[in-house]
Amino acid sequence: MKTVNSISAATLEIKKSKFHSFLVPFSLFEEKLEELKKVHPKANHHVTAFRYLNEYNQIVEGSSDDGEPRGSSGRPTLKVLQGNDLINVGIITVRYFGGILLGVGGLVKAYSDVANLAVKNANLLEYKDIFEYSFSVDYEKTREIEYILKQNGIFVENREFGIEGIEYTIRDDIEKINLIKGVL
Repeated sequence: MKTVNSISAATLEIKKSKFHSFLVPFSLFEEKLEELKKVHPKANHHVTAFRYLNEYNQIVEGSSDDGEPRGSSGRPTLKVLQGNDLINVGIITVRYFGGILLGVGGLVKAYSDVANLAVKNANLLEYKDIFEYSFSVDYEKTREIEYILKQNGIFVENREFGIEGIEYTIRDDIEKINLIKGVL
């Protein structure tokens, strides 16, 4: 599976209709949708599709046609996510109607094409399960731990300073967590 950690975008114009598609990390999906609705208030449709893993490691997915004919936009966009084996992502496509009806087949093609372009423009990353790990370090070993954390780009969720040392909470993939465990 693949995922993204930044937003990518693509635009298509088909028979005077403009389609602006945004591939976003799922953690930013709702926020980006609200932002796009404010930035594009005159857009006719804000079509969405998403896929993410829930706390039981099950894939949850969904889509919305947002007023387009049923099955003509959200579902084809979701199929792009499925076909590219993407997880923990969402796509939002903003459409401005150009005055020419595209028909259901034309809409399916347009939404699929612009979603595929957004995926093509993205920096796709290999998906890895993220775990949380907490540990304590004496102050004399702090410099070494901080160096390892920085060199390996390990995400530090929290640092709590105590009398005898620092309590760390990190979130990262299992290889990086095992790297820290090996040093402790």
